[in-house]
Formats: sequence, structure tokens, C-alpha cells
Amino acid sequence: MDAIKTDAPVQKEKVGRVGVLTLNRPASLNALDLDMVRLFSEALQAWAKDSSVVAVVVKGAGRTGKAPAFCAGGDIRFQRNAALANDPVLGTFFDEEYRLNHLIHCYPKPYIALMDGIVMGGGMGLSQRASLRIVTENSMLAMPETKIGLFPDVGGGWFLSRCPGRIGEYLAITGQSVNAADAIMCGLADIQVPSSKLVELISAFTRLDNSPAIDHAARADAIEAGPSKLGALQAEIDEHFAHGNMLDIVASLSRDCRSFAREALAAIRQNSPLMMSVALEQVRRARSLTFSDELRTERVLIHNSFHRRPGAAAEPVEGIRALVVDKDRNPRWSPRRLEDVTGEAVQEYFESPWAASNHPLAQLVG
Repeated sequence: MDAIKTDAPVQKEKVGRVGVLTLNRPASLNALDLDMVRLFSEALQAWAKDSSVVAVVVKGAGRTGKAPAFCAGGDIRFQRNAALANDPVLGTFFDEEYRLNHLIHCYPKPYIALMDGIVMGGGMGLSQRASLRIVTENSMLAMPETKIGLFPDVGGGWFLSRCPGRIGEYLAITGQSVNAADAIMCGLADIQVPSSKLVELISAFTRLDNSPAIDHAARADAIEAGPSKLGALQAEIDEHFAHGNMLDIVASLSRDCRSFAREALAAIRQNSPLMMSVALEQVRRARSLTFSDELRTERVLIHNSFHRRPGAAAEPVEGIRALVVDKDRNPRWSPRRLEDVTGEAVQEYFESPWAASNHPLAQLVG
């Protein structure tokens, strides 16, 4: 067994023939910073070449007496501070995070994500391209970036666009969360296992020596996920979120007196009008893109999100301020109304500042 650095933000352990990675910032809901991305990437790269490792398991460190979190996303306070200081480390973080997402996408060995508790943003990036995605009764999955003036990144356009019908548009625009049953129905998870069984399951993995046996062990503990609320709402979601633009989506929802439409409208009214429009375009473009091309698109979108209006004027800087700095939950979006978001403004976010050969993710394939 490898020795564990108990204070490391990513704990690396090899038990038997299984590598175990534990995100270890529980007080921050295991939110990702640059050090964590680098430690995670280094471990995966080393184990990919290590013939004694047959599979990798990824989990989040627990919080005593509190609900679990796999990973609540990226460290958005860091992102805001770096943007205000015009610090190039912000771009470095996204370059390396997206390369990590791609490494997981192409990983040559079984990669099993134990998605217990909160799984948002960057946590979805660490789990969605896993070969086996395990959720529990505690799981709460979301891509809530439009709430802070961003868009669903870390491959979000790609995996949301592959949800059934128009569920991807709905989740990208509203940022609403889904439970285990919904996640399985949407194709964002594979099986549900009781949270109380996860320690035992990891122990079982470490006693096995090949990937088929590990997959069989995981599925042996799977339970019926139960009915999916989103599945029951599929027709309503498709009716409203198939419209061509945000104004038509909102108009359609406004004509519907059912509870789903009212809840969706309430979520939309809180989010960035500009970035909801960008996210809608992103998801629809992503349906015809490879995973690598989607990450390249997202890197352009991230650059433009923080740099088209730099510093405090950037939409995510203002959104993060309202949510976690001042906590007034009253972001001053620009523009403030969907009616003032032009098609030209949306398309500008997709214009790359780099030639194709100079793109930071130019080397990604697949």
C-alpha cells in the first residue's frame, strides 16, 4: 500500500491493484484549485503507465456529521480574485483542468467515480467521462454556472447535449440539480449504490485483480433507483426548451400554468441573461462536436467570459461577488434583461482569440 499524505488536498493511495484518489478539501466541499488539478493529473498519468494498477477509484473526503460532497466545483473565489488581478494563473487553471477532463475521457483503465453527495461543475468534469459513475441516495448533480455568470464548462456542453430530448438545454439554462434517479435517466450516472455500502465496495475492489471483476462487484451492490421526476416531465421539458432562443423559451414557459413551468421561470429569472443565451447556443453546437472540440470551444468561452469585459465588469466576477463574497444574491447582470441580449453578442463569445494551431488545447484528440 502506498503511503498517504493525510493533509494533501488530493490523497493518493494504491491498495491491492486499485488506485484510490480522494479529493481532500472537505471544508470547501472538495472544490478544485490548481494544486488539486495537478496532483490529480499526476496520479492518473502515473497509474496509466503502472501495470500493477488495474483500475482507479475517485471519491470525495467526508465531513463529520454533515452531508457528503464529491466535489462542489471549481474554487470560484480564486477565479474571481485572479480575474480582478488580471493574473494569468486563471488561464493556466482552466488549461490544466480541461486537459484533466480530457485525460479522464481517454483514460486507458477503468475509472470509477463515487458521486456521493454534491457533484457540481468541476465535480461533474471529474466524473462524467468515468467508465462507471456511481450515485447514491445523497447525490445531487448540477451544472449551475449560469447562476454565477458562466456556462456549463468542463465538457458540460458535450454531456448535457447528450441527455434525452431537451433536458440538456433545461439543465444548462436553469442550473437546476438532479437526484440519483434523474441522473441515471438522463445518462449522467450508471448505477445507484447505498452510501453506506461505499466503504465496503472500495474494499471489495482492492481485493480484485482485473477490471471485469471490479465492474461486476460494483453492479452487484446496485439498487433500483426509483422513478425519475425528470422522466415524468420529459414532454413538458421538450415542449418548452426546443424553442430557438431564450425569449421564445421564456414566452412558452410563461403561457404554461403548471408547476414545472413556474419553477423553471423562477430559476431563469435569477440567472445571467447573457450567459443563459450563450449556454443555449453552446449545448446545441456541442451535439455535433467531439469531446476534444467541445473543450476547445469552452476554453474560448472561458477566455471571453473573463476578458471581453475585464475585471469587475466581467459577468462571472459579478456573479461570484453576489453569491459568495457579498452574499447579497443580487447580481448586477449586464445586460439585465433577456430582451437586451443580441444574437451578435452571443456569437462574439464563440470567437476565438487564438489561431487553431495556437489554441491552448490544440493537441487534444478524440
